[in-house]
Amino acid sequence: MTILQFPKDFKWGTATAAYQIEGAYDKDGRGMSIWDTFSRIPGKVFEGDNGDVACDSYHRYEEDIQLMKQLGITVYRFSVSWPRIFPNGTGEINSKGLAYYHNFVDKLLENGIEPYCTLYHWDLPQALQDDGGWENRETIDAFVNYAEVMFKEFAGKIKNWMTFNEMWCSAFLSNYYGNHAPGKKNIQIAVDVAHHLLVAHGKTISKYRELGIDGQIGYAPNVIWNEPYSNKQEDIDTANRGRAWYVEWFMDPVFKGSYPQFMVDWFEQKGVKMKVLPGDMEAIHQPIDFLGINYYTGGVVKYKEGSDILDNEGINVGRDKTDIGWDIYPEGLYYVLKFITDRYGQVPIYITENGACYNDEPKDGTVNDEGRTLFLKKHILQLHRSIESGVNVKGYMCWSMMDNFEWAYGYSMRFGLVHVNYRTQERTPKESYYWYQKLIKNNYLNI
Repeated sequence: MTILQFPKDFKWGTATAAYQIEGAYDKDGRGMSIWDTFSRIPGKVFEGDNGDVACDSYHRYEEDIQLMKQLGITVYRFSVSWPRIFPNGTGEINSKGLAYYHNFVDKLLENGIEPYCTLYHWDLPQALQDDGGWENRETIDAFVNYAEVMFKEFAGKIKNWMTFNEMWCSAFLSNYYGNHAPGKKNIQIAVDVAHHLLVAHGKTISKYRELGIDGQIGYAPNVIWNEPYSNKQEDIDTANRGRAWYVEWFMDPVFKGSYPQFMVDWFEQKGVKMKVLPGDMEAIHQPIDFLGINYYTGGVVKYKEGSDILDNEGINVGRDKTDIGWDIYPEGLYYVLKFITDRYGQVPIYITENGACYNDEPKDGTVNDEGRTLFLKKHILQLHRSIESGVNVKGYMCWSMMDNFEWAYGYSMRFGLVHVNYRTQERTPKESYYWYQKLIKNNYLNI
């Protein structure tokens, strides 16, 4: 048996997002979001599920925080529902929305849990979408205004902020594939949205610095790791494009002040026009204090002309999969963290999401989710390997604290350490919860 010790100040936590857990969609002055709208369109979400009630955490957050405290986490990543603060995206502030988050954050702090706040986890106010959403540059200003209100309101309470969660999903999954709200299928719109999200990120960082508030700020892109199927140049090139679509496209502008030229050329070849205004790249290119990384999967890809926007196809090489059908590829976490560090330097990194979908149900009061425990163990091993290799990883937040609304999959896919019975709202810690509890207490991994 080998003991893999983590640094003394390493932070262990869990993560969730507002629309996925809060419910109370029409309570206390909250406005509608694009997900309220999207989930009501027949066929967009599995079995017509929506986040109207979700885990009802809006009313049950004290119970949930007790579960966090018992788990032993020291950090908790959550997101704020923008339409709870600004029901119309801009204009009048909803004081009841602010009060809810004050109560929530106060309760976290009382229990010794440090809040890590994501400002945008996909629930754009519908009022802004009605005016073009992220295609409209006015949404950038609306976001910076919302962020400023949050920074001022929670100064001294929240000291760790993330601007955006998974820009790739907000841009490409939502506007090219159309799987997420607002459900468009246009590569030009997707690239425009990606750029506007990055500009909004950069301007928000500048606003944070201007206000001089104590704390740290970063963002949380999702990444994958692609291997080429063969050593043919066309396979190597398509694997590089697949990685860069997630990594360099959303990180080069932040860390280097420019988009990766080979990807710009590729998109232009596909008929996409880059709409970069003077000052945009300077606005995006702002120093951040930390980088959040969301990692779930990776794969093996082969060049195939005309297959998707990147001319690649995934090859099933027989890796085990989670219940959502994603390849289990722990080594990919090590490879992508090394790649990011080699490319951008020793930026402090938090794993802001990593977890697995296993749909195990309670039996005699316990949930034996052995698959999840094994998944976490393998990925946390690769995390330790990364730290030993010089990657500046500061913490790990497991996705997710509890089962919740899994976007287009509705309630059919479970990622939680805690099982939620959506009819009764009963919470049942799973076996993975108890495994993670022990890991946190020991601060080392047994292999």
